[in-house]
Amino acid sequence: MRESMEIYPRTAAERAMKLQEVLLRATSGKIKWWQAAELMGISERQMRRWRKRYEEQGYQGLLDRRRRKPSSRRVAKAQAEAVLGLYRDKYFDLNVRHFHEKLGEEHQIGLSYTWVKQALQSAGLVKRKASRGVHRKRRERRPLPGMMLHIDGSEHRWFQDERKHDLIVILDDATSEIYYAQLAEEETTATVMAGLRAVIEQKGLFCSLYSDRGAHFWLTPKSGGKVDYERPTQVGRAMKELGVHMIPAYSPQARGRSERNFSTWQGRLPQELRLRGIRTLDGSNGFLREHYIAEFNRRFTVPAAQRGTAFISCRHRNLELIFTQRFERTVDQDNTLRFHNLVMQIERAEWRPTLAGCKVIIHQHLDTTLTLMIAGHRVGHYSAEGKLLTPLTKKQIKAVEKTLRGKVLKQTFPLNLQIPHNTRDSHFPTASTATNL
Repeated sequence: MRESMEIYPRTAAERAMKLQEVLLRATSGKIKWWQAAELMGISERQMRRWRKRYEEQGYQGLLDRRRRKPSSRRVAKAQAEAVLGLYRDKYFDLNVRHFHEKLGEEHQIGLSYTWVKQALQSAGLVKRKASRGVHRKRRERRPLPGMMLHIDGSEHRWFQDERKHDLIVILDDATSEIYYAQLAEEETTATVMAGLRAVIEQKGLFCSLYSDRGAHFWLTPKSGGKVDYERPTQVGRAMKELGVHMIPAYSPQARGRSERNFSTWQGRLPQELRLRGIRTLDGSNGFLREHYIAEFNRRFTVPAAQRGTAFISCRHRNLELIFTQRFERTVDQDNTLRFHNLVMQIERAEWRPTLAGCKVIIHQHLDTTLTLMIAGHRVGHYSAEGKLLTPLTKKQIKAVEKTLRGKVLKQTFPLNLQIPHNTRDSHFPTASTATNL
């Protein structure tokens, strides 16, 4: 009996023991056979069958005979060992879903996902996932592409060594389509701006941007508290100028769509890079742009709830100046400007003896070059090392001269580059009136 307990599930063995006890009581005359059938919840005819099997085979006859026969749908032992061998030798770092796809695409093995998962778990090659947490309500997707974009960064060992890099991803809430994905040394204001500018140049302006409360996106006076809407960051200022409404997330669960997306990236991209022998940032970013983003979107993009798009053209927007980091400085008496350990010499101009004491806005471009602006007019363009790159043209000199002499009553290019929100050319609701999360 102990041997049968090991072969059969505990519930099956317990049922056989109970049936044996009822049969013995009925055989000894303690109960009637119809009472025995009622105790087991079966018919009298079935009880007679069990009686006959018990008399012929004993306790073993009460066990399910089907468990002694292999299923006709059972995977062959050789094929099962081949699948486990593939995972051990080649695909050891892939998640189950990714490995299941590789089996079908690369090896033409058409096993079910459930079988593959259970086989890997039984062999101890993958861990069983912990049970899920508390119940949460799912937030519905936006109905149109371009109504809300998610931006986030994920630090991970993407090259499967000691190096950690940040993957910056921008995806659409309506479809989960990836518009931008690039690896960087770290997530910074410049890398975030580069991603946003690339998306706008490719797709157009969108309505709203959903992000965490990282220092690139929001100023949070108190740790874990509310964001300060009145003091925008460099990214916040750029989005405001473009008429894009920013939405902060207050928990990882609120960013569930992007968090699940990153879980998929972490479970696939390192393995794809390893299989192709890619170990550099330039190589990986080229692979992402040319191949992997399209493949990722093919697998995971979902149709939007409505036809159409909320993206609009970004015409009449100077993205080169909008996507810069800006700093205000005062020109020293020797016509130099100090910025981050740099000293930039402003060239002498015939139209003004000196710029000493003037307030200048420094625009730090994404390529780290610097542009000096007075009232929206350029007075110099410098390299990252503070060297003058291009002298002013006559037209630029004339524009600055008029501004400094007070002959321009209305600035043609506002100092803070504030573009009114009512310039948005769209028949869709603006992001500021969009439904709150």
